[in-house]
Amino acid sequence: MLNVIYAHIEEAAAIVLFAIGFTTLLVNKNLIKKIIGFSMMDNAIYLFLASYGYIAGRAAPIYIDGSTDPNLYVNPLPAGLVLTGIVVSVSVTAIMLALTVRLYKRYRTLDIDEIAEFVRREGA
Repeated sequence: MLNVIYAHIEEAAAIVLFAIGFTTLLVNKNLIKKIIGFSMMDNAIYLFLASYGYIAGRAAPIYIDGSTDPNLYVNPLPAGLVLTGIVVSVSVTAIMLALTVRLYKRYRTLDIDEIAEFVRREGA
């Protein structure tokens, strides 16, 4: 069992990082900590995709010396997905932080339960 984990240490680290981020997202009431947990989950997915796309002994998919044998190169799709995901997650994180700043300016707290209570009182 331990040999299997050592053989796939990057995937195991990604699973642990995702679990930590998910737990942080569920347990904490502070909005900043929730955003950090969400970012940890994003990074875990990128680590998993990057490690899954790597094949030992193969080169980057760059056309050199006329070699077109696909067995010499790694698959570029996981790297492209990771780069696209990073761009999207940076944008989403920026929006979440901007909304958190607006919520803090209005309610003077980052506790999600207190904000929900303020909203209930305003709506009544």
